[in-house]
Amino acid sequence: MSQSFSAFVVDKKADQHTVEIKQLELGNLPKEDVLIKVLYSSVNYKDALACTPDGKIVTAYPFIPGIDLAGVVVSSKDHRFKSGDQVIATGFEIGVTTFGGFSGYASLPGDWIVPLPSQMTLEESMIFGTAGFTAALAIAKLEQNGLTPEKGKVLVTGATGGVGTTAVAMLSRLGYDVIASTGKSSQADYLNQLGATAVLPRTAIYDGKIKALDKTQFAAAIDPVGGNQLASLLSKINYGGSVAVCGLTGGSKVPTTVFPFILRGINLLGIDSVYCPMPLRKTLWNRMATELKDSQKLAMIKKEIPFQALPEVLPKLLEGNSVGRIVVKMV
Repeated sequence: MSQSFSAFVVDKKADQHTVEIKQLELGNLPKEDVLIKVLYSSVNYKDALACTPDGKIVTAYPFIPGIDLAGVVVSSKDHRFKSGDQVIATGFEIGVTTFGGFSGYASLPGDWIVPLPSQMTLEESMIFGTAGFTAALAIAKLEQNGLTPEKGKVLVTGATGGVGTTAVAMLSRLGYDVIASTGKSSQADYLNQLGATAVLPRTAIYDGKIKALDKTQFAAAIDPVGGNQLASLLSKINYGGSVAVCGLTGGSKVPTTVFPFILRGINLLGIDSVYCPMPLRKTLWNRMATELKDSQKLAMIKKEIPFQALPEVLPKLLEGNSVGRIVVKMV
């Protein structure tokens, strides 16, 4: 089958680095078991890094970024999928070592593909994307470690980002008292509309000083920030509480002490959405389609752009001014 399509291609030769929309053929794609017509993708921080010369995401060029995609199966050698099936693919090696979602078509292993839940649209799946899936996984891990709405306030840091906004909306829908932390004070009303009962400046969590133990304030936290802020918020978690850490926008080093762990029994939970096992992945996507989904709030989180706008939008994501989720309409 010969068919041309548009793809967002990153290339690097010697000192020359280019990002452009190009016309490719199906033969340019890897020969995996399932061919998908991509209808939606989304923009993530990792995608923006993949488009920079020194982003340390792409290892072989030319390359098609895009760690999220949703679309319709065109053909399949995998018995689990047939032509016409609506599917989602996030994580694994998509958009990192395997051509990703910023493309008219994607060729992927069946083991990386999730059937679209019946109560979710393809567009909704990409409003969630990796960010929403990460938030859902963090909530599930916190619940496994004893979190319930009755336990107290749940803090979400980096609350205007993709993980943050989806986490606030999900936790609110489940009945939690959600406290949002952000460096964007102008977005307080927006976060309140998503379900936050209070919005704190990031300085309320980390003011430049890290205490071994501080006054307890939160039953749990979802933290995509890391760094000094994570070290500081650990000292503010209630006895037996947990922090789900899922990012490092504030840095990769966490200068904490053992005291929150050995004197208050705090749990530090690592959240890896990339290689999450498929059974749990499917369970979470089905939960995201039902009890974790608020369609009105999803619409608030979403900003939709056409595929052709990617070259302009991606660099801006690295400036840290993005709010919510950017969905890419491929056709």
